[in-house]
Amino acid sequence: MALTTVSEAKVALLHDYLVDNGGAERVVEVFQEIFPAAPLYTSLYAPPTTLDSFAGKSIRTSFLQRFKLNKRNYKWVLPVYPFAFGSFNLAEFDILLSSTTSFAKGVRKKDDTCHFCFMHTPTRFIWLYDKYVEQENFKGVKKLALDTSLPFLRRWDYKAAQKVDYFIANSHNCRQRIEKFYRREATVIHSPIDASRFEPAAEIDDYFLVVSRLVPYKRLDLAVSAAAMTGKPLKVVGTGVDLDRLKRLAGPDTKFLGRVDDRELTQLYRRCQALIFPGEEDFGLTPLEAMASGRPVIAYRAGGALETVIDGETGLFFDEQTVTSLAAVMQNFIPENFRTQRLREWAGSFDKEQFKQKLGAFMENKYAEFQARPAAKAVPV
Repeated sequence: MALTTVSEAKVALLHDYLVDNGGAERVVEVFQEIFPAAPLYTSLYAPPTTLDSFAGKSIRTSFLQRFKLNKRNYKWVLPVYPFAFGSFNLAEFDILLSSTTSFAKGVRKKDDTCHFCFMHTPTRFIWLYDKYVEQENFKGVKKLALDTSLPFLRRWDYKAAQKVDYFIANSHNCRQRIEKFYRREATVIHSPIDASRFEPAAEIDDYFLVVSRLVPYKRLDLAVSAAAMTGKPLKVVGTGVDLDRLKRLAGPDTKFLGRVDDRELTQLYRRCQALIFPGEEDFGLTPLEAMASGRPVIAYRAGGALETVIDGETGLFFDEQTVTSLAAVMQNFIPENFRTQRLREWAGSFDKEQFKQKLGAFMENKYAEFQARPAAKAVPV
């Protein structure tokens, strides 16, 4: 039987939940550019808080959509998401391409359907449980529910990972975690940015910038406190549950801008002194967006930043995840030490057009390999 190419196959896209507008959702945007006819399956869709580009697309939600969950409460029902994704009937598709940190990899499929899983990180609240509960400030009923369901979720998550045919990791950092927690190999294709959206400014202003969801594990408290300690102006873009706490830590020259549109964000990037990236991320796209705007990054020396920040060329590291360590770098920061051309060249190597080529070549190669397998081995066990 002749092999089918990816372009000839019927493709479905999957994503955990469309309630935010972060890097994972930007990746799904690119998936939709590659496969414009593919429907997108997700547990729930909240248009007010996710990317505007999803409006008008073929989005198919689970039964959870009926409960009107939103950005503030969608994590309250974490134990239910495996059932939401298990409820989808995907029998008509030849290829599944999922974007996930948690549940989208757990869909049911036919033996002759090939599942490519683009993983942003193995599930934090399952495999990094203690750290997650502390960072998200889970208490009371929410923590009790997660404590009770953790053994089930861990078994489900590991089993779901074994049913994926090919893992793609968004970073080497993520690849190592996939191998550690799931005992599966993964190919690294770094998450993309749209470098064409950004351009440098002729002049810059005196503020530092943070662009992030305002949640505890992002460690934005370090940036806000360091700005207050040094007296440096800081602009914070984003919304989230940590807003009130961060406002209490802020000095008089810190401004919280909330959610801004893409046009305003590009202006903020191109005129800042530097982007501050204080958390330990699995990868992180905002440093690359800042570099594409000709601006360097001050990052904690850990996680995905080690793959995007070149110390002394595209940014600077601080070595201890403390206010004093970050403040020392901010206090001595000299923007003239960084070359705009070098910053933009490096960011361009992560552009979405290169991502499309790499992902397309990988999927074509592996889909041919998948179809050539004996039927009994179509799904790993």
